Amino acid sequence: MKKILPLFSYILHPIFISMYATLFYLFCKEDAFTNQEKYFVLFQILIITVLVPILFFLLLKSTGHVTSIMVHETSQRKIPLILQCFLYILLVKRSIIVTRYPELHFFFLGALFTTILALVCSLFKIKASLHVAAISGFAIFVIGLNMHLQMQNPYWPALLILLTGIVASSRLEMQAHTPKEILIGLFIGVLPQILFVFLWL
Repeated sequence: MKKILPLFSYILHPIFISMYATLFYLFCKEDAFTNQEKYFVLFQILIITVLVPILFFLLLKSTGHVTSIMVHETSQRKIPLILQCFLYILLVKRSIIVTRYPELHFFFLGALFTTILALVCSLFKIKASLHVAAISGFAIFVIGLNMHLQMQNPYWPALLILLTGIVASSRLEMQAHTPKEILIGLFIGVLPQILFVFLWL
C-alpha cells in the first residue's frame, strides 16, 4: 500500500482536476450538449489548464524558479499560482460562461478563489496542500451536481470523498505535508466551492 499511495499524488495532481471535473460535468449533462461542443470544451480545458501550465512549468524549471512538478517549496509557488489565477479568470470570462455552463462556471470560480487563498497562504509562508485543495473542491462539486441534477447516485460522491482521503494519505506518506497543511488545503478547497454551490443548487 505504501508503494501504491504515491501514485495517487500524480494521477490526481491538481493540474488534472479541472479536466476530470469537466469530463464528469459533460457526462452528467450529456443530453444538453452536442458531441462537437463537448470536444470543443474539453479541448479548451486541456489547453488552458493542462498544456499551458506544463509548458510554463518547463520554462520555470529551466530558469531554476521551480525544482519539482510537486512544487514543494512555498517560495516557488507564487509564480505558478499567479499564472493559474489568470488562466481561471480567462476561463470564466471567455470560455466557461455562466449562461451556457452555469455549474461548471461556478466550479472554476470556486477554483479561482481556492488558488487566490493558496497564493495568500504562500505570501505569508504558509504551506497548504494543493493536492487536497483540488480534490476536495472537486468532491464538493460532484456532491452539488448530484443534488442539483437529482441523480440519486451516492456512489460518485462516496468515491470522491474516498479519493480525497487517499490523496491526503498519499501526501502524508510522501512526507510532502504535515497534518496541519493537509487541513489548510482541505479548508481552502472546500470553502469556496460550498459558497458557490448555493448560487446554482
